[in-house]
Amino acid sequence: MENMKNFYFETVATDKNSGARAGILHTPHGDIKTPVYMPVGTQATVKGVYPRDLNEAGAQIILANTYHLYMRPGDEIVKQAGGLHKFMNYQKPILTDSGGFQVFSLAKLNDIKDDGVTFQSNVDGSKHFITPEKAIQIENNLGADIIMAFDECSAYGVDYNCAKRAMDRTHAWLDRCYNYHKVEEQALFPIVQGNMFKDLRLESLRAVKPYAKYGMGIGGLSVGEPKQVMYDMLEAMYPEFPVDVPRYLMGVGSPDCLIEGVKRGVDMFDCVLATRIARNGTAMTSRGKVVVRNGKYKNDFTPLDPECDCYCCRNYSKAYLRHMINVGEMTGAMLLSLHNITFLVKLMEGMREAIIGGYLQDYTREFYEKYGEYCEIPLNLK
Repeated sequence: MENMKNFYFETVATDKNSGARAGILHTPHGDIKTPVYMPVGTQATVKGVYPRDLNEAGAQIILANTYHLYMRPGDEIVKQAGGLHKFMNYQKPILTDSGGFQVFSLAKLNDIKDDGVTFQSNVDGSKHFITPEKAIQIENNLGADIIMAFDECSAYGVDYNCAKRAMDRTHAWLDRCYNYHKVEEQALFPIVQGNMFKDLRLESLRAVKPYAKYGMGIGGLSVGEPKQVMYDMLEAMYPEFPVDVPRYLMGVGSPDCLIEGVKRGVDMFDCVLATRIARNGTAMTSRGKVVVRNGKYKNDFTPLDPECDCYCCRNYSKAYLRHMINVGEMTGAMLLSLHNITFLVKLMEGMREAIIGGYLQDYTREFYEKYGEYCEIPLNLK
C-alpha cells in the first residue's frame, strides 16, 4: 500500500545529549504525543481500569492481544461488533500485537515451520494453525489502528544459529504479512529480531526498514536478559533507526527501562507490569516502589504518592489500600492499577516536556535520585 495520509509521524524536538526525541504520531482515532507508554488491554480491556479512567489518567493509546482475542471471543465476533473500538467502546487509538509471542510462550506443543505455526490452545487444548496471512486476517478483523507483523521471538540464551533461524523466518513472514495486508485504515509495523547478537540486530533492522512505512517494532528484548544488555542492543541499532517513523520497544514498562529506552531513541512502549504488580499490592511512586500490603503501612494515613494527582492518590491512604489488598477486595487492585498507569503516563509526559524544554538530563537525574534505589541504575549514572 502507498503511504496513507491519516498515518504519519513528525518530530517536534530532539535532545542534544542523547537519542531522545519528542514527536506526534497521527492516526485515524487521534494524535499520539511521543514518547508514550501504552497500557495493555489484553482481553479488550485494561484489567481493572475503566476506559473513562484511562482517559483521566492521560492514556493516549492502548494495546490489545491478538492471540487471546482470537481464542476468546474470536476475531469474527469482534468484526461483527464493528471492530475493537466499538466492541470495547474505546475511541482512542488501539494497537494489536501479532500474537506471535503468545503462540511461542503460552501455547502448548507449538510446532514452528516455515509455513506457519501449529499449536494447542492454552484455553481448551484445541489445535490451531497460524500463518502470517492468518495472523494479519485476525488483526484486520480486530480493526486496530496499528497492527504488528507475525514474527518469531527466540528465547533469551539460545545460540547464534537458533537466533538467526528465527530472525530469517521473521523476515520471510514479514514479506508475506506485507503482501497480504490491504486494509488502508490500519498501519502495519514490522518487527526487528536478532536476540542478543548485535550483528543480527543490525541485519534485521536493515531487512525490515523497507517495510517500516508507518512505524517499527523492536521485539525480543526484556525477555530475561540483564537490562544493560537491552540498552546495548538499542545503542547498537540507534545509528540506523529510521528517522521519519516511530520506534516501538515491545513489552517494556519499568520506569527505568522507559527512561533509558527514550534516551536511546524509542518512542513507544507497552507492558503489563503496571497492572500486574498492582494486583499484588505494589505501586510505583515518585519516592520509589511501595508494597502497600506490608505491615508498616497499617497506620499510614498519607496518600500513596504526594506528587500524584490521580483519583487513588487524591482520595485514599496507604492504610486503606493495604486493607483493600489484604482482604482481597478488587477495589484495592483497581485503585493501584489506575495509579501505576497514571504514574507511567505522567513519566512519559515529563520526559516529553524535558526533551522539548532542553533539560532532559536534569529530569532523569532527579528521577533516579528519588527512585533509583529501586532501579537497576544505568552504568552512565553510577
